Amino acid sequence: MATFARPENALKRAEELINVGQKQEALEALHSFITSRRYRAWTRTHEKILFKYVELCVDMRRGRHAKDGLIQYRSICQQVNINSLEEVIKHFMQLSTEKAELARSQAQALEEALDVDDLEADRRPEDLMLSYVSGEKGKERSDRELVTPWFKFLWETYRTVLEILRNNSRLEALYAMTAHRAFQFCKQYKRTTEFRRLCEIIRNHLANLNKYRDQRDRPDLTAPESLQLYLDTRFEQLKVATELELWQEAFRSIEDIHGLMCMVKKTPKSSLMVVYFAKLSEIFWMSSNHLYHAYAWLKLYSLQKSFNKNLSQKDLQLIASSVVLAALSVPPYDRSSDASHLELENEKERSLRVANLIAFDVEPKPESREVLSRTLLLSDLLSKGVMTCVTQEVKDLYHILEHEFLPLHLALKVQPLLTKISKLGGKLASASSVPEVQLSKYVPSLEKLATLRSLQQVSQVYQTMNIDNLSKTIPFFDFSVVEKISVDAVKHNFLAMKVDYMKGAVFFGNKNLESEGLRHHLATFAESLSKARIMIHPPVKRELKSGETLSDLVETVEKEHRRLLARKSIIEKRKEEQERQLLEMEREEEAKRLKLQKITEEAEQRRLASEFEQMKNQRILREIEERELEEAQALLQEAEKRSKKKGKKAVLEGEKITKQSLMELALSEQLKERQEMEKKLQKLVKTMDYLERAKREEAAPLIEAAFQRRLAEEEELHDREQHQEIELSRQRHAGDLEEKRRLGRMSESKNLFQERVVSRREAEFNRLEKEREERINQIIQSRKQEREAKRKFIYYLRCEEERQTRLREEEEARKREEMERRKREEAERNAKLDEIAEKQRQRERELEEKERQRREELLGKSSSGPSRLADPFALSRPVEAAPAATAPAAAAAAPTSGKYVPRFKRVAAEERGVQPPPAENDRWGSGNRMDDRPTQHSDRWRDDRKTSFGGGPPKSTSTWSSSRTHDR
Repeated sequence: MATFARPENALKRAEELINVGQKQEALEALHSFITSRRYRAWTRTHEKILFKYVELCVDMRRGRHAKDGLIQYRSICQQVNINSLEEVIKHFMQLSTEKAELARSQAQALEEALDVDDLEADRRPEDLMLSYVSGEKGKERSDRELVTPWFKFLWETYRTVLEILRNNSRLEALYAMTAHRAFQFCKQYKRTTEFRRLCEIIRNHLANLNKYRDQRDRPDLTAPESLQLYLDTRFEQLKVATELELWQEAFRSIEDIHGLMCMVKKTPKSSLMVVYFAKLSEIFWMSSNHLYHAYAWLKLYSLQKSFNKNLSQKDLQLIASSVVLAALSVPPYDRSSDASHLELENEKERSLRVANLIAFDVEPKPESREVLSRTLLLSDLLSKGVMTCVTQEVKDLYHILEHEFLPLHLALKVQPLLTKISKLGGKLASASSVPEVQLSKYVPSLEKLATLRSLQQVSQVYQTMNIDNLSKTIPFFDFSVVEKISVDAVKHNFLAMKVDYMKGAVFFGNKNLESEGLRHHLATFAESLSKARIMIHPPVKRELKSGETLSDLVETVEKEHRRLLARKSIIEKRKEEQERQLLEMEREEEAKRLKLQKITEEAEQRRLASEFEQMKNQRILREIEERELEEAQALLQEAEKRSKKKGKKAVLEGEKITKQSLMELALSEQLKERQEMEKKLQKLVKTMDYLERAKREEAAPLIEAAFQRRLAEEEELHDREQHQEIELSRQRHAGDLEEKRRLGRMSESKNLFQERVVSRREAEFNRLEKEREERINQIIQSRKQEREAKRKFIYYLRCEEERQTRLREEEEARKREEMERRKREEAERNAKLDEIAEKQRQRERELEEKERQRREELLGKSSSGPSRLADPFALSRPVEAAPAATAPAAAAAAPTSGKYVPRFKRVAAEERGVQPPPAENDRWGSGNRMDDRPTQHSDRWRDDRKTSFGGGPPKSTSTWSSSRTHDR
């Protein structure tokens, strides 16, 4: 990075680089100087450097460099001279705009210029080829090459300036001006995408302004000047959005204006409010929200009538007619009747939001807001006296559509009124902010309303009507359009009708014995007759009896008691509300105190910062003064040297001299020298004038004599050359005649030679043409053979591929069948195994049941013996656990009983030397077995059981699962 001792050196270096054509190096040098921390004290040279810097950035289209430089310069001159930053930014935008306009004019000139060499050729081959390849016209290509880069740079310039100036209270006017110029750029060149981005940028700037309230130099929206600038910007945004037909962005601009006013709790001026409601009505009309459009027109009418003193009666009548027609254009039924709960909630929220926009309450209260409706709108028109200002045609139309009952003639009466209304309208002379009023745009909606009213009234009188007769009563539309309108009305429960094309008739209602609408009309007629009878024959008032008086008195006392109780509750609520308000006030006062304390602390910090800045500025000023004093001393020394050379004395002394006095002295000396030089020049001019005049007086007669002599010589020369030219012409003519006679003898030879050459060339041409046709036929034949071979090869490949696919599918089908067969066999095998396991479990349950019965029998028979123990589990215990006295008795009783002796008892008897008797009647023996299992398996199972009950070690390692395996 280059370093400079003084800012002037950087500027001088940049100019030198620019003069030799090195703009990139000059830009880098200035950029390094601006971003350096060494040169942070603002001087006038910094401003010159920035001017040169932005010029280079614009010439080279370096938007990022320009943004970096402007941000650094803002930090340099923010506290010293903010106007310098404003001038630099204005210069930057002016250069960008001029470059963009210059590129646009060059593109237009390039398109209009006649850039062809041959006047008989329409377009050059290069142009034709380029147009066919690129697919675009010359103007589009020139715009893309010349105009688009500069427009991109201009758009980037506006974005950069807005980003630099955002949330700066000292540059609010420049910020607003930049936003307006950006809006006009988008409007002039139809840049809708950039306009949306621009609106989003400005919206984000305002959101950041509210989010970060402790920023330095933050704009104060409560100040009238700042608020007016922000409002003007938003209204300009609204106007441009409507002109570009960006209705969604226009609605968001309306919300921005309303949000800004809610933020500062103020209402704009009436002139701005007129523009607000005029654009709002236009937005609602384009979005087919006729109800909100009518409400916006009503607010616009109220503003014009209240604040526009120059409003003429004709313009007021036209505005009032627009309000009434807009209200009548609203559909007479509610479209949210069949909506879901969520849709109703969304519609309610949307209605409240739009109601806040239309009412323009800076403190909206959704809970107290009435829902907008057509009935409420018409009642407001009557209560505010709008109907008194409208034209007679609009009055008649309103009366017919809303009050009269003409089932068969309503549409016929409305049609001539609509014809007259469609011709009304025009520009308002006394209301410039209101757009042009054209009542003809309401005619389609009014025709639809007249159709609905006719169908409604006809349905109240008739049950069935011919389609042709119904079409005659509605001359506005064909029956297909009437059918569409009626379908929408039936969908929203406004009508009840059916169309039968087989019978060619329309059926109204539900075909009950009595029409619902007719019953209502009869009830209304009866009420009117009753009122008329009471008016003609009023009832006689009779005196009340004492009982009636007492009952009325009791009712009065009860009502008074209820009123007093209600009053007491109201007083209590008011007391509670008052206490709550007191607490709220205390809380607000505490918040204000804290806020004031915070403001005081911030003010103290700002004061300290300002004192530091003042000290810094004073130090800078002292350094500047010292530098100027040194320069003044140097200038004084130079002046002394110059005065010594000229032989003059110095007027001022060194101790009292200043830079300003030296500059004044130098200027005065320069002025004296210039005056002396001018006197010398005047004297020299007079001398030269006299000398030149004398020369010309002496040379005049000599020049005249020379002219006459030259004239005579030229006349003589002309005559001589003319005679020579005539003689030469005669000689050439004679030579040409002689040459003609000589060549005339060769004409027959020439013709013969010409015929011979032409015939030879014609034969050669025919031969070449025949050879060419034969070669072309051979090529065509070879190509046909190639195509045929290729077609056969492709057919073979396709057939082979189909065969391979078919084989693969057959193999997959065979594998699937094999897998399904295996699955079926596996399922059958599993079913057989489950069946065998179930039989095995059944046999085991039977064995367990027989074992249980045997134990019960043994316990029942042995309970009477003296050697029986009290423990029922003694049978399963080892023989060592039984008393020694019971063993002989058991052994003695065994042969006499002739019954089954358990194994453990037989084993104990064998150990003592006693032979147990044979068990002839043992039902658990092998002779009476219920199954075919081997004996050793059963004994082994019993040994396991004995081990488990006795607690001793097992005598075998077999298990129940192993026995199951052997059985299988």
